[in-house]
Amino acid sequence: MNISDEERQARIDLAACYRLHALNGWTDLIYTHISARVPGTRDHFLLNPFGLMFDEVTASNLVKIDSEGQLVAPSPHDIHRAGFVIHSAVHTARPDAHCVIHAHTRAGMAVSALQCGLLPLTQHAMLFHGRVAYHDSEGLANDPAERERLASDLGDKPVMILRNHGTLVAGRTVGQAFSMMWHLEMALQAQVDAMACGSPLNMPSDALGQRIASSGFNTPGTVRANGTVSPLGHLEWPALLRKLDRIDPSYRD
Repeated sequence: MNISDEERQARIDLAACYRLHALNGWTDLIYTHISARVPGTRDHFLLNPFGLMFDEVTASNLVKIDSEGQLVAPSPHDIHRAGFVIHSAVHTARPDAHCVIHAHTRAGMAVSALQCGLLPLTQHAMLFHGRVAYHDSEGLANDPAERERLASDLGDKPVMILRNHGTLVAGRTVGQAFSMMWHLEMALQAQVDAMACGSPLNMPSDALGQRIASSGFNTPGTVRANGTVSPLGHLEWPALLRKLDRIDPSYRD
């Protein structure tokens, strides 16, 4: 393809993210999506071809579209335009959101159905202390008019729980978005398990949650006050790519 080196890398990273979701079982047949902004643009994005399983996504078969879900580069594939309503809302409202993941995991759907939402029960959960938004269900997300309300509810948060629906994360990079999804999913699963025990829950203090969150997901590579750099959304990604290369490097094709 006649694309820049930067777009080529973005395609590789996004295809890898789809493969990692497949490996972790975070899929819903051919539904749900992961999108990434094309480097150097504001309103061009990459999305999976509709009808392919996540483990079939490659760098070259990703579809390039605009903020309305229309093709901006030739492709034999179509996209699930109704599914892009959520992603276009976030990308358009948040220039910092270069990768958006929307998932229907079992734990994510379970917690989305709880009035309490995500509780700060674990270190994984406290990484998102004060950083989780909520959006009430409006049915199937196929109405473009919902985009304004989605963006308003998300605000500047990196995570949103879609009530009675699922989860969403918005990252500055594909690697950061995947890392947030990993830690969010761990937090959700642990909460469901803990609540299922029927025993009283131990709720940490707000101060502890704030301290953990402040050391968590910031701009990848940012040097912290103590002179260190958080590995979250930064150091894991090359390791994950090496893992994929050992399993099946065809995502790079």
